[in-house]
Amino acid sequence: MIQPQQLRVLLAIRDSGSLSRAAETLGYGVPTISHHLGALERHFGVKLVDRDRRGTRLTPLGTAFATEAEQILERIEQAERLVTAHRDAGLATLRVGTFASIGSRLLPAAIRELRGRARVQVEVVEAEPIEIVRLLRGGEVHAGLIYDFADDPAFISPDLALTVLLDEPYQVLVARHSALARLPELDFSELADVDWVCSRDEGEASDRVLRRVCRSVGFDPRVLMRTDDLNMIHGLVAEGLGATLTTAVAVDTRFPVELRATVQELGMRRTSFVRRSGTVPAVVEELQHILIRHTGSAE
Repeated sequence: MIQPQQLRVLLAIRDSGSLSRAAETLGYGVPTISHHLGALERHFGVKLVDRDRRGTRLTPLGTAFATEAEQILERIEQAERLVTAHRDAGLATLRVGTFASIGSRLLPAAIRELRGRARVQVEVVEAEPIEIVRLLRGGEVHAGLIYDFADDPAFISPDLALTVLLDEPYQVLVARHSALARLPELDFSELADVDWVCSRDEGEASDRVLRRVCRSVGFDPRVLMRTDDLNMIHGLVAEGLGATLTTAVAVDTRFPVELRATVQELGMRRTSFVRRSGTVPAVVEELQHILIRHTGSAE
């Protein structure tokens, strides 16, 4: 039986002119591309692709079949959109992913307003941005709040639609009683001996910013602990055991900590509402509009 992914592989080979570039386009390894192509050729008992020193190209029969395959995939996608639209029209539970520091400030009021407008239950899943995006792509959440480094975004992708809600400058969080708190601004060239509290995932925005600025002045940051627990982060910093990068809205004022600007430009932390591209349930769009109004961001 022909599988849709086999058709996508054939079209990617046609459009890219090589198995390796087709693999890059689809996010597969070359052996996977060869496997799907081989299965398709065995199904028909004909050769669909020619390979030689000049590259990879479809045979005349392969080209003719690729034209039909394109139309087949369009019809499949159309059918999927139709079923999804009908399914989501009666969406009873909206699942939203969020990271703690922003979610606790933005989501409660937005959820209350949403439930006043639509008969929908809301489930909130707490996770860091990378995990939220994974859950979104897997269909386990319908939307989410994520943050990223505005100068080096990690979540730009055709399958995701992002709406910027907040832009905030990164600063250094230090203990209120520390020597660093007595300085009006900090110079990273003098912070080589400071320990840092970092995210569990080294790919998170704050970690990327910290590595960039430390390396720009000649050292790698010394990591005290990796955690995403806000209470643990604030507790370690408050005791003077380390510092961390964060923004004003994420600071828990119950702890004796202070934010300090830096000589070096750290850039901005960007908070965005993320959803799948294309058609989404109406309540997802409504939640997006509510958050835009609450944050005063432009649509």
